[in-house]
Amino acid sequence: MRFTNGFWLLREGVRAYYGKTAHRIDRTDSGLTIFSPSKVIADRGDTLNIPLITTRLHSPMKNIIGMKVTHHEGGIDRGPHFELASDGTSLQVAGSGPTFLASSGDLSATITEGESFLLSVNAAGRELTRVGDKGIAWMDHNGDPYINIQLNLAVGELVYGLGEHFTPFVKNGQVIDIWNEDGGTASEQAYKNIPFYLTNRGYGIFINHTGKVSLEIGTEVVDKVQISVPGEELEIFFIYGDNPRDIIKRYTDFLGKPAKVPEWSFGLWLSTSFTTNYDEATVNSFLDGMAEREIPVSAFHFDCFWMKEFSWSDFEWDSAVFPDPAGLIKRLHDKGYRVCVWTNPYIAQMSSLFPEAKEKGYLIKRPDGSIWQWDLWQPGMAIVDFTNPDACTWFQSKLQKLIDIGVDSFKTDFGERIPTDVVYSDGSDPELMHNYYPYLYNKTVFELLERKPNKETVVFARSATAGCQKFPIHWGGDNESTFESMAGTLRGGLSMALSGFGYWSHDIGGFEGTPNPDVFKRWVAFGLLSSHSRLHGSASYRVPWLIDDEASVVTKFFTDLKISLMPYILKMAEIAHVQGVPMMRPMMMEFPEDPNCLYLDRQYMLGESILVAPIFNSEGVADFYLPEGTWISLITGESVEGGIWRSEKHGYTSLPLYVRVSTLAENGQELSPILK
Repeated sequence: MRFTNGFWLLREGVRAYYGKTAHRIDRTDSGLTIFSPSKVIADRGDTLNIPLITTRLHSPMKNIIGMKVTHHEGGIDRGPHFELASDGTSLQVAGSGPTFLASSGDLSATITEGESFLLSVNAAGRELTRVGDKGIAWMDHNGDPYINIQLNLAVGELVYGLGEHFTPFVKNGQVIDIWNEDGGTASEQAYKNIPFYLTNRGYGIFINHTGKVSLEIGTEVVDKVQISVPGEELEIFFIYGDNPRDIIKRYTDFLGKPAKVPEWSFGLWLSTSFTTNYDEATVNSFLDGMAEREIPVSAFHFDCFWMKEFSWSDFEWDSAVFPDPAGLIKRLHDKGYRVCVWTNPYIAQMSSLFPEAKEKGYLIKRPDGSIWQWDLWQPGMAIVDFTNPDACTWFQSKLQKLIDIGVDSFKTDFGERIPTDVVYSDGSDPELMHNYYPYLYNKTVFELLERKPNKETVVFARSATAGCQKFPIHWGGDNESTFESMAGTLRGGLSMALSGFGYWSHDIGGFEGTPNPDVFKRWVAFGLLSSHSRLHGSASYRVPWLIDDEASVVTKFFTDLKISLMPYILKMAEIAHVQGVPMMRPMMMEFPEDPNCLYLDRQYMLGESILVAPIFNSEGVADFYLPEGTWISLITGESVEGGIWRSEKHGYTSLPLYVRVSTLAENGQELSPILK
């Protein structure tokens, strides 16, 4: 949100009260408290009739420093709150004035009492960022309060992350609102807004606010990241790391590590697609067709219309199409396939569950006590209130019936269009709950799956907020069947990787439209060299033989390739689970010292060793960068010295796929089946 009109003026309706000085600094048991009046105090009369801004510094974990900026502290905290970890660290404070040094591990903050407000954040003998003049403020915008923090952007400093945004990979010059929306992948809207970013200067910023956060990233002020939220307080955390991997490790220490997912989930998933017609014969024809072409399939997914139209969600199979669902699932299991079914947290008025949920108070209500409903997506649709523990248990009981007949996984779709003109069972603030709702939704389903005797737990989720990496996996939502959308999809995935998410998938070939043969075959290579791989579409089937004759050959080639890489993939998955470092890594994560890697968004590292450069054109040409070192092509066996840009032309069963030789001491055993 913008408050100023250029350098000198404020926007109409805005009154700005900046913390001018560190007028008084108190040492406390938890750290430091800084009191900053909104004007320089020259005499006692200046202390009257002005706002005072309070800044509290503390540390929940080593190498993390929290900074909470408050105007009025008498508000009612209705929640929700992110689930944050603590290791018992306390902020160490040196100095008794006027200058104080507050430190946590290698990270420190300095500030001087009595001078203009200047909080310098430092590590490894250098300044990472600072909060200086106009850096903390209480804003009055037409009577509505906001807290505003500005962090310095150094020369050459680049900002990454903030969730699954399909806009440019480097976020400098962008205005980003942390507010989940169901807007597809073709705009600035995002399903998974994560209030966390990192920069190439060795630190990350977690914004501890579950509601709407507005970021002006080198826009309103070109050398600042400006963070603003409505209300009277805002807390951020500075997270230090020697490199992007270390920052992500510490961030996921704080917010949670990705759960371990079963080995079968890394195989190829096949779907019915969305609005296509299908029954058991259709499903069998798809799977038999894949088997006849020797294309291994790991899981089969039934999308929305496994339930009867207008009844979503009642979690009852459409008996006219699937008269024997238990038998169907058993037959699929007998052939070696896992089964996933589509779900969402919405209950249509025509659903058999609506009267029960209404009577028991399991649906989100309007302030007048009526059920919140609308007709977008499903007629008379209502939304499950996951702040009600009984509603969570009830929702799980409906899904348990599906598990009882053999369902292995749930696609937890939607969860973004959550209204704010509502009340929740636990009294949560609806503005703060809008983004947080997917956390409760996916947690409810994930915890149910964890109770299965085999402990094989995986969801296929679309919406997310900070911490949802604990409930994998996530896929990129509704993209289009074009090369441009394919490239945008990868940008979203790379930004997710830098937001703490260890696994990520996408609809191979694009969701909307039908891909032409070029797009499909190139996307197959990209999809099967992602952590998770799913063939899915909207109004057309995604079995490869319907694309062209060669598409099946290409799909088999890359499915077989992924299977041959499985020892390596499982090792990288374990790293994602234990350390929080994602499987699909932006080049700047693995090569942060190489300036050529800072902007790269059309290639990535699959784990520590394998560089993947998907092809985004019908000519079959890839322009990509190999960092310094020796690289071996997994396709041709050619050895290449890096530190160069390359342009290569590839057929459909090929793409630039290179192994970093320097990592073979660690991963050579896992890669040996294909390196030989």
